[in-house]
Amino acid sequence: MLLGAHMSIAGGVDKALIRGASIGCQAIQIFLKNNTQWAGRPYTEEERRDFFRFKKCFRIGIVFAHDCYLINLASAHSEVRRKSLLALEDECIRAEQLGLPFLVVHPGSHLGQGEKAGLRQIGEGVQQIIGQTSGSAVRILFETTAGQGTSLGYQFDHLAELLAIVGDEERTGVCFDTAHVFAAGYDLRSQRAYATTFRRFDHIIGLNHLHVFHLNDSQKPLASRVDRHEHIGRGLLGLKFFRRLLNDARFRNVPMVLETPKGPDLKEDIENLRVLRSLIGRAKH
Repeated sequence: MLLGAHMSIAGGVDKALIRGASIGCQAIQIFLKNNTQWAGRPYTEEERRDFFRFKKCFRIGIVFAHDCYLINLASAHSEVRRKSLLALEDECIRAEQLGLPFLVVHPGSHLGQGEKAGLRQIGEGVQQIIGQTSGSAVRILFETTAGQGTSLGYQFDHLAELLAIVGDEERTGVCFDTAHVFAAGYDLRSQRAYATTFRRFDHIIGLNHLHVFHLNDSQKPLASRVDRHEHIGRGLLGLKFFRRLLNDARFRNVPMVLETPKGPDLKEDIENLRVLRSLIGRAKH
């Protein structure tokens, strides 16, 4: 099982691997540049060389990326959409330069124009980016969302529709965020609720499209549609859910990374990973 966390790229993308390796990450998620800026500096050859060297040296199983928070392909504002398309294309290129298999993206917010129109814009935008990066092996993963505000992707049907619009199974997929799914209204706490939710996911989207998990407990209750992450076992999802997930044979080879709250150091990640690892092999209903 590949467990890990989101790591800072302060000082360069290669430094994220050093940080992740220092706490025993087997999977690492990174930003590809400053996540609050539209553009970023190009990678240096030394930075890329060290990135590949560290990944091999530290025996990190997988590294993948999360897109910039500014990107909103569903925006009705032409300038924001233009910048979003350029930024997403740039991030696909950056991910390819680092040999990353996945780029996780927030689907976007329709900002009042309606869900149908927003989903169409997102799907067509990703379709365009895939066309402009033909030959790339980077798979764009739509992340499940909590549904806060006018954000899209909080219903499994939204994600199925996006995959259908793009129409390229080799370049797309889904990232399952546990806190987001719970806040969106899909219960996961009991054995029955867990089975029902993943059965619905499989029926609507297909488990074969699920490539990454974000492991987060939730500060907010079921169906609150409020996105607030909590440390593992300290939120409303609880340890029983995470034990069940970590021991689910269907997801044994799916990378799982933390996006739980962080302090000035990595102590929180260390503790959350310790808790998660203590649950493996202890399946209980």
